[in-house]
Amino acid sequence: MMRTLLLLCVTFCCLSLSVAGDSSTSLPEENGVLLLKKDNFNRALKQNKQLLVHFFAPLSGDSQRLALAFRGAAEQLIGSEVKLGVVDVSKETNLTKELNATTPPPLRLYLSGDRHNPVPCPVFQSSASIVTWLKRRAGPSADIITDLNQSDRFVASEELVVLGLFKDVERGRVEVFYAAAVDLPDLPFSVTRNQDIFRKYDITQDSVLLVRQSTPVQVLKVTCQTKDDLISFITIHQLELVTEYNGQTASRILSSPVLNHAILFVNKTDERFQTVYSDFQAAAATYRGKVLFVMVDVDEPRNGRMLEYFRVRESEAPMVRLVNLTSHVTYHLPSDTLDTPTIIAFCKTYLDGTAQPKMQSEALPADWDQKPVIQLVGENLERLAFNPDKTAFIMFYLPYSEESRSLFPLWEELALHFLDREEVVIARIDASANDFNLSMRERYPALRLFPALHAERVVAYSGQRNLKDLVQFLEKEMERAKKDRAQEEEDRRKYIETQKAIEAKEAKEAKEEKQEL
Repeated sequence: MMRTLLLLCVTFCCLSLSVAGDSSTSLPEENGVLLLKKDNFNRALKQNKQLLVHFFAPLSGDSQRLALAFRGAAEQLIGSEVKLGVVDVSKETNLTKELNATTPPPLRLYLSGDRHNPVPCPVFQSSASIVTWLKRRAGPSADIITDLNQSDRFVASEELVVLGLFKDVERGRVEVFYAAAVDLPDLPFSVTRNQDIFRKYDITQDSVLLVRQSTPVQVLKVTCQTKDDLISFITIHQLELVTEYNGQTASRILSSPVLNHAILFVNKTDERFQTVYSDFQAAAATYRGKVLFVMVDVDEPRNGRMLEYFRVRESEAPMVRLVNLTSHVTYHLPSDTLDTPTIIAFCKTYLDGTAQPKMQSEALPADWDQKPVIQLVGENLERLAFNPDKTAFIMFYLPYSEESRSLFPLWEELALHFLDREEVVIARIDASANDFNLSMRERYPALRLFPALHAERVVAYSGQRNLKDLVQFLEKEMERAKKDRAQEEEDRRKYIETQKAIEAKEAKEAKEEKQEL
């Protein structure tokens, strides 16, 4: 009897401890959003079938705006099976690295406790976008329209809508349409197989129709396109021929798959505005899908950052610049005449590769070479990078990019590691304020090594961004360059000897000819 009572007491105590332990596993929240850290992230994954995580960068304006939308979405999703959480990347650096979340996208959806294969999220414009994306993932991703009246109401409901006309709305080609709808949550999507609607728009085969203010603006006949093809088609044509840059359009402009941008800087109050704008718009129709045409009003105070970035003064408007968002190299239309033929010809020379870039450089700072990391500008970049007696490892960065700024401490570490090696230069350059004749195919920050050679060799670094790997890469490339330099010196020695032999022979022949005379 006594033994039985003892066992019951032990069992009761264990249960009590278990309950107490369970209560202590509750995760901290703020406004419905989990505050995630290294020590509770795995618990959050286990407790939530779907966990949408925002990797928040406090110094980033984009991240601040996304945080507002994120909190709004959390309020709308209370009671759903999706839980939202936030990781402060400035504090949780180890967790961020473990999750490989140091680069975009800033939002990731973790499913069924799997921390290694999150679902990447599209760029969201609002809390409604986040909620719509999650709902479309769960399905259905597009509403089904059954009659003409319903279709008319749909196309009139928003400024721009996407209408799919498919003979089979359950399987086959329509599946690409449904998949694209998930990744474009800011646009209304509907689908129909109603033949009256087919006839109204003169459609005979499976098609996707973009309708702006109840008027069809573009039709894509769907044959064997992929989801990415359809998304590209929609994102290209959802913008007007000329899109005015402002707070509402900036993200759509920057996320467009068209990376070549023709930018008209103009004062909308100028008496010449309508003429210049009409010519610019006419040129835009020629290069739809190849060049994105953007207008910036220089009289709008909120556009000051754009003017500063491109180094444009209000007094210089109207003017046209071309820029590629990958290389960030800028081209200036070299003409005071901004008519349609001139703009078309300018775009053609740019696409043909014959246009000359507008080279610009920041002023050289007085202390540019006084710190472990040397600060380069456009005017001295090539002189230092291609110095045959120095190995230069250079970071090309964007000052407003959190991803770039997060690499600064590591770059300082690398510079300190090689501080006693006079033949090694660790440097950085602002890619937004200085032009250079180098191809940059990846996102910034980009890392380039310039070995100590007479030949102008450039080596792109694509490895892990930590001190150990960077040092190993640099040492390996220096050893390789040392062998190549020895071969260069040998080739130069042979060349000089050959030239001397030729000169000696010519001198001897000249002397013999003189003696004969």
